[in-house]
Amino acid sequence: MFEFIRKHSKIVMILLFLLIIPSFVLFGVDGYRRSMEKGAAVATVDGHEITQGEWDTAHQATVERMRAQMPNLDAKIFDTPDARYATLERLVRERVLLTAAEKGHLAPSDARLARTLGEDPGIAAMRGADGKLDMAQYREVLARQGLTPEGYESRVRSDLALRQVVDGVTATSFATPAQTDAALNPFLERREIQVLQFKPEDFTAKVTVTDADLEAYYRQNTDRFRLPEQADVEYVVLDLDSVKKGMAVSEQDLRTYYEQNQARLAGQEERRASHILITAPKDAPQAERDKAKARAEALLATVRKSPGQFADIARKNSQDPGSAANGGDLDFFARGAMVKSFEDAAFALKKGEISDVVASDFGYHIIQLTDIKAPKARSFEEVRPQLEAELRQQQAAAKFAELAEVFTNGVYEQADSLKPIAERLKLTVRTAPGVQRTPAPGATGALANPRLLEALFAPDAIEKKRNTEAIEIGPSQLASARVVRHVAARTPAFAEVREEVRKLVVAQRATEMSRKEGQARLQALQANPSSASLPAPVTVSREQSQQQPQQVVMAALRAPAAQLPAFVGTDVGAGYAVIRINKVEPRAASANAAQDRSQVAQWWGSAEGQAYYDLLKSRYKVEFKAARPAAPAT
Repeated sequence: MFEFIRKHSKIVMILLFLLIIPSFVLFGVDGYRRSMEKGAAVATVDGHEITQGEWDTAHQATVERMRAQMPNLDAKIFDTPDARYATLERLVRERVLLTAAEKGHLAPSDARLARTLGEDPGIAAMRGADGKLDMAQYREVLARQGLTPEGYESRVRSDLALRQVVDGVTATSFATPAQTDAALNPFLERREIQVLQFKPEDFTAKVTVTDADLEAYYRQNTDRFRLPEQADVEYVVLDLDSVKKGMAVSEQDLRTYYEQNQARLAGQEERRASHILITAPKDAPQAERDKAKARAEALLATVRKSPGQFADIARKNSQDPGSAANGGDLDFFARGAMVKSFEDAAFALKKGEISDVVASDFGYHIIQLTDIKAPKARSFEEVRPQLEAELRQQQAAAKFAELAEVFTNGVYEQADSLKPIAERLKLTVRTAPGVQRTPAPGATGALANPRLLEALFAPDAIEKKRNTEAIEIGPSQLASARVVRHVAARTPAFAEVREEVRKLVVAQRATEMSRKEGQARLQALQANPSSASLPAPVTVSREQSQQQPQQVVMAALRAPAAQLPAFVGTDVGAGYAVIRINKVEPRAASANAAQDRSQVAQWWGSAEGQAYYDLLKSRYKVEFKAARPAAPAT
């Protein structure tokens, strides 16, 4: 366990950040202030509104958080209507759970708050050798997220209360072996089947239609052919990338920045240690902890007499499964990677020294310091590309505020064209045909932003072809657009869409013919099974579809299996399938029954947690006023 935490400290830090304190990142001090500004309500919880401003702020904070955690991640995946709506759903969920916590008087104690903060590896990394928190660094890190220590701790406290609401449901689920088998046996059952497909394309040549048929279909489905309002537009975007293109970093600035950051660039001192762990969890009975400590002290006396035998003694006696086989070796680690008591002891030793018995939440340790890796100074030329990128980013961020004002004024003052501001700031005027009032499925970038589209289709922008105001479409991103050509919504005449109508009618009738043929064949096979002439059998399950349509797999698995072979049929959307079920193969034996029970218990807990959340939504009268994005057309 101790070895796992050491090796995966960065992963643990991210998980804690996401799971223990996800809510505070949504609103910093400035973010909270802006979230309270007036705006259209997008949802209500218990009679309290969530505004468009709160939603925008929350989504921007989410994107920034993910960028900080995974710099190489393409942030465009969050710049979609679906991603934005997911943020609103998370915001509503948080508000529901916090309301439940408040009404249930679930207020975490100061001791619980202090323990949670003490277990945060991000905060642990800011502690000095004496164990004291570097308050200046602590404030600086929080300030980057628009937070103060008081605000941060308040959000952690709120999140602990939030978790208390759901943990009473999700953390108490369990599954017996009988329940596990009842859940997994049918779910992981396999069936051998043979499938006969009836595809519409095989019937297309048999379809005949008249002009009267086509015109009748057109009249009955006029709305299907209605062309939406759309516009050909041009737009410009001012963001950090465009600002950086015009930034020139001087040699002197680079060298000054290098001098100021030498210590950071050199990295932290790292130490290598081996340890012997006698486990005794912090919540174990005192007698058990006393017994473990006594054993550790006896082993300490042994290794003090024979320091050279430390590795052999660790292999035979250490109870840390991650390091015992390696003689207790923990490899190199820096400050913040280990629990505080262990770290303090390791960084107080000299090379070759052995510590006294060190207590931690895991038990009792004996530590031998085996090596020290001092920070290595890096030359200017070695880090020049990194320094240039960092400094360019910093200078661009500072310059952006200045250029944002120029951009905002420019698109307003010369409202009949975007070219002047684009030329002045060296931006690219982009074009896009057929833009509609709502973001297109899968759209990214400026034209996926609802606020920009709303401004673009405002009456003044359409009629006078004026630039929109500068609109913030993301963190450090401004955009303005203008309509070049506008086409009102209209219903085309039959002659314009005749060929499209014909294709739809033929496809519809071919599908109907394939379904009728499949159903007729199914009845014939059920009446006379011996007449079947079917493709080779395949064995399918929920985990392995064998490239069969999902409708086929589910129909085969749901069909009664009392008498086999049996025939069933199913509609597969475009066509029909007749399925012969030959035999049932039971779920394969599990190699880890305990893991299976844990998985079923987790599923059950998730289902109970969702049901409880649905109950809370009903109790607190949740209403979404923003429409859910339409599913992409298939």
